[in-house]
Amino acid sequence: MNFLQNNLIYAIPVFGLIGIVVMLVKSAWVTKQEVGDDKMNVLAGHIADGAMAFLRAEWKVLTYFVIIASIILAYSGTLVETSSCVIAISFIIGACTSAFAGYLGMRIATKANVRTTQAARTSLAKALSVSFTGGSVMGIGVAGLAVLGLGALFMVFYQIYVVQTGGSVNGKEMEKALEVLAGFSLGAESIALFARVGGGIYTKAADVGADLVGKVEAGIPEDDVRNPATIADNVGDNVGDVAGMGADLFGSYVATILATMVLGREIVSVDDFGGIAPILLPMLIAGLGLIFSIIATSFVRIDKETDSVQRALNMGNWSSIIMTAIAAFFAVQWLLPGVMTIRDFQFTKMDVFFSIMVGLVVGALMSLITEYYTAMGKRPVLSIIKQSSTGHATNIIAGLAVGMESTVLPILVLAAGIYGSYYFAGLYGVAIAAAGMMATTAMQLAIDAFGPIADNAGGIAEMSGLPPQVRERTDNLDAVGNTTAATGKGFAIASAALTSLALFAAFVGIAGISHIDIYKANVLAGLFVGGMIPFIFSALCISAVGRAAMDMVNEVRRQFREIPGIMEYKAKPEYEKCVAISTRASIREMMLPGGIALLVPVIVGFSFGPEVLGGLLAGVTVSGVLMGMFQSNAGGAWDNAKKSFEKGVEINGEMYYKKSEPHKASVTGDTVGDPFKDTSGPSMNILIKLMSIVSLIIAPHISQGDTHVANKGEQVKTELTTPQVKAFSPTQVCCKKAL
Repeated sequence: MNFLQNNLIYAIPVFGLIGIVVMLVKSAWVTKQEVGDDKMNVLAGHIADGAMAFLRAEWKVLTYFVIIASIILAYSGTLVETSSCVIAISFIIGACTSAFAGYLGMRIATKANVRTTQAARTSLAKALSVSFTGGSVMGIGVAGLAVLGLGALFMVFYQIYVVQTGGSVNGKEMEKALEVLAGFSLGAESIALFARVGGGIYTKAADVGADLVGKVEAGIPEDDVRNPATIADNVGDNVGDVAGMGADLFGSYVATILATMVLGREIVSVDDFGGIAPILLPMLIAGLGLIFSIIATSFVRIDKETDSVQRALNMGNWSSIIMTAIAAFFAVQWLLPGVMTIRDFQFTKMDVFFSIMVGLVVGALMSLITEYYTAMGKRPVLSIIKQSSTGHATNIIAGLAVGMESTVLPILVLAAGIYGSYYFAGLYGVAIAAAGMMATTAMQLAIDAFGPIADNAGGIAEMSGLPPQVRERTDNLDAVGNTTAATGKGFAIASAALTSLALFAAFVGIAGISHIDIYKANVLAGLFVGGMIPFIFSALCISAVGRAAMDMVNEVRRQFREIPGIMEYKAKPEYEKCVAISTRASIREMMLPGGIALLVPVIVGFSFGPEVLGGLLAGVTVSGVLMGMFQSNAGGAWDNAKKSFEKGVEINGEMYYKKSEPHKASVTGDTVGDPFKDTSGPSMNILIKLMSIVSLIIAPHISQGDTHVANKGEQVKTELTTPQVKAFSPTQVCCKKAL
């Protein structure tokens, strides 16, 4: 035990290394699976080449951004005592690691798609095994990189800034070490935003073009080989829903752990780990969650064609949550002292465990509620199906109503989670609740990433002319994947809300302000401006998709018109021109939304001060969470309403299938929902966290007072060493909480 106490800080990166090793083993297994015939391989090659062409173009632009931003960060790190120019190095590491996480997902997805198609020729069980293993490579790799990166950086800079200087855990030395980690998180979130927005614009421009011209005008299937946009559409599934999503959740994972560590610095306690137990706890829980997510992947399997794929995925998800909850209890009991204080709020280690449980329950409930609002066969999707029978307009009305309604229960659950976690352990409780929720990110992302792989597999099956049974199996996986993708986005936005609140609390402490007073006109103005930002951000993203989709539609129409023989399979469409349109549009259009997230906090903070910036962050967080839920759920419900028609639905005693008028109305709804659910909606959680992280980094530069709140607790720390305070009663705890 003494060995672990002395070396836990070195052991945490080992969890990340284990994840990387498992990821490599699973990746090798996927690569060994059968790849099918030559036609399937050629199509898969086109998809892989298009995906890598996009990444190269995106990385070229982002390289300039990273260089410029790192120079600015290095300079700013020399201006105040609690900053360091080393933050520029951690920023570069975070950006590169985030980009690498997206690359990992892209590579395995473009290998797993054609292998899933081949597996679907055998059985649904085999197809699920290949597609989910491909997704688990993504999930485990992202979580492993995050734990390894954060753990290793903290290990190094804790030694440099605290141990070697003889500094205080609660003082400026630890603040400087954690600011370096904030640079890592800023790099990760910056790349995540550009990857998510750029990838979302790419995939939806191609998807809309393929749908409107191919399915609605030409009357051919979405993934028909004659459709010039079909390769770009399948490439988009990888760049948006895999690479973009991987970078997104990598950034979310890192930001959540960082926020908890920053607040852990303010805790006044006496423990067996030199006072850093509250800082180590979120990293330890993340590492344990990674291990149990790896174990739970073995529970995701089916035996028969009639077995429920959704039930198999739920088995893996719930198993990882339950095992992590049990492990968290023992971790808290071992790591934390009996009594702790943060900003005059006293709590016990059991209070911290209860906060973790609140986070896990909130995450589970958010997933269940989102599944209800987006899954096939449930009341919300059925209402959209029913209203599709009267035309395109009523389909749109129904989808918008479902999206708006879907914010009610998640917000109530989220509000209860914030209140409950704060009741137990104050602001640290809110942060550790978010860390508990994100602990099983490896499993959540594996479930999420398998959907785009299955979608690609279905496209390859359609374009290769494989038997209908193969497409039925891939469609079964794809339909479940649409629901899991929607639940994953609901999960991510909930964690973003908790994480942003924790980052907000850390910002308030470092900026030297005690509260945000909305009675002040300038603060109230900041609140309103913050509430507006998610709307203009969404408008820019959706408009970008619309402009790129117009170019795609015109190109597809041109090819149908000017290349004779396409419809008779006598001529090959010019797929590469459609891929080029999506690539150029996504790179061009992602810059302005990204600039808003990065520059607005800097402009407001330096122009109007930290309190106005705090009002801005509050407005962004509330508005962004609501917009993210509304758009993601509306888009997911529209998508599964369309897929329901492809299977066949009954409306007022009459059956409707593909190419029927209600189906065409559902295609319109799905087209409207595409940028909602895959571009602007999922970008909301990155937007609110990125703005909070930027604010946290500039906080020392705009500080208005004593930024070291925890230093004021030295007297409390002395009191905690006395038997009288260690043995306080539950009644006294409640009284302190009430105060």
